[in-house]
Amino acid sequence: MRAPSFGLPSILRLEQILSRRKLRFVFQAIADCGDGRVFGYEALMRGPDGTDLASPERLLEVARYAGMSMTLESVACEEAVRQFAALGLGGNVFINLSAPTLGAFADAQGGSLVKTALRHGIAPERIFLELTEHERVPDVALFAAQMEVLRGQGLKLAIDDFGDGRSSLRLWSELRPEVVKMDAYFAKGLNKSHRKLAILRHTQELADLLDTPLVVEGIETPEELRLIRDLGCRFAQGYLLGRPSEAPDDRISIAALDALAAPSLELQPQRPQRASLIETVESLCVTTPAVRAGDTCEHVLQLFGRLDEAHAVAVLEGERPIGLINRQRFIDRMSKPFHVDLFGRRPCALFMDSNPLRVDRYSSIESLTTVMLGENQRYLTDGFIVTDRGGYFGLGTGERLVRAVTERRIEAARLANPLTCLPGNVPITDHIRRLLDARAPFNAAYFDLNNFKPYNDLYGYWRGDEMIKLASAVLVRHCDSRCDFLGHVGGDDFVVLFQSRDWEMRCRRILDEFDRRARDLFDLAELERNGFMSEDRRGFAAFFPLTSISVGVVSVPAGCDATPEAVASCAAEAKKAAKRSGDHFAATSQPETGRSGRRFEHAAVA
Repeated sequence: MRAPSFGLPSILRLEQILSRRKLRFVFQAIADCGDGRVFGYEALMRGPDGTDLASPERLLEVARYAGMSMTLESVACEEAVRQFAALGLGGNVFINLSAPTLGAFADAQGGSLVKTALRHGIAPERIFLELTEHERVPDVALFAAQMEVLRGQGLKLAIDDFGDGRSSLRLWSELRPEVVKMDAYFAKGLNKSHRKLAILRHTQELADLLDTPLVVEGIETPEELRLIRDLGCRFAQGYLLGRPSEAPDDRISIAALDALAAPSLELQPQRPQRASLIETVESLCVTTPAVRAGDTCEHVLQLFGRLDEAHAVAVLEGERPIGLINRQRFIDRMSKPFHVDLFGRRPCALFMDSNPLRVDRYSSIESLTTVMLGENQRYLTDGFIVTDRGGYFGLGTGERLVRAVTERRIEAARLANPLTCLPGNVPITDHIRRLLDARAPFNAAYFDLNNFKPYNDLYGYWRGDEMIKLASAVLVRHCDSRCDFLGHVGGDDFVVLFQSRDWEMRCRRILDEFDRRARDLFDLAELERNGFMSEDRRGFAAFFPLTSISVGVVSVPAGCDATPEAVASCAAEAKKAAKRSGDHFAATSQPETGRSGRRFEHAAVA
């Protein structure tokens, strides 16, 4: 046990502080995310300035060593109420207490705390006692009964630092607190962590089910505040809203009010692609009988005759696979004149591939993609052996491997485009749904390259990819990363869900910059002609203008009753109109529609 870094003088000073009521308190605002009003203030204990007991950690450490923890908390609770009342602030006061002190208050029927509150004009209903859980609650049922006693006096309960490893779901369920405070860890960098966002989203869903408002602590940036607002979290606390102060404002900061009032939804961090641990090689395995190294070639020939679907057989030595015999090559060899007579009684190991691909049944399918990319492609024709702890388990075919990897690549591309790494179809649709559910106004812009296919046919896929990456870079440059969602539908099609108010100017700049920079991807001869020769869709030679970009935009008003499919359909129609227009820009205006998927009215803008 670490020896304390203080002695008797510190303990005596603590006794003096408590007897003379010299504890100080600073108060930090807790705001309602709905209207930005202050819901209450957390009282944070401090010792006298300029002393070794100025910090709350030091006060608690000395009190624990001296066996005065409950005395310190009791005095602190009453002083917090008194100093809060002296400030004349509205709203509630939140006070941190350990489980033993809360139990002691309950045994005294609220006692001195309730009397102190009433004496200073504070209704007990305005006091939230935060369970700090520095110590575990040994008897949850008894503690729940004690909390009911305090509720009978009008006091309320909050669970503090939920998610830090001490607070538990059982306490939340059995204590039925009026408020749960989420640990500040989950707010820090929330706009950059899909994991924290997922945890907070599901915690909020739980809070809704249990009818318990959630306070998210540690909010320091407008992005974090807008995200918790968008998730439906009721209350927020942190430096952005207001720093702890002995004389706090009765309003939160202007920056926090602006963030809460912003009509745009905050962009959520995207989950990175990840191979599924469930999709293993075992799913590709076919149960096929094996042969022994000493079995004859005639035996193998008869086995293939019985197994019409077997593309190969594994050769075993004991339980360990040592080789693979390809069906087609083996039968071709044995069908030659006199080969059955010459080799029929000889060991089949003579014709096996002694270096087959062996893959454990629990390996991920994704790990086999290197096989498809390698120089040696025989594994795709011969297949591979599936093992279980080194023993034979079955066979896999190249055909099934290619199909499985292709399906996963297609699914992955729906989440994020492999060329540009931008979100794909699924995240785009999800974000449109978020905007519609929030009844927020936005503009859905559909960008498409003009004459891209003939360009790709003329110059090849490498320069075609460079053209697509250029489009991606220009779009990223002119979108507001704080509120505009950029996705890559596929090929040369991109979607931007604009919440920025100057969306039309951004679109114009995108068109101008892309058209200018795309010239660098043409040869001099095409630049001089201001166009190029290539094949049209019917295979005939034709002249095409230099590749440019078009955009069709659908404006979706606040409260629009539509579906993501309807928005996407209307944006696609606007894109077609843009490609026909002279300046490659078109917009749609639309009335509110039902959620039947009916297309919006369309009007091209010159």
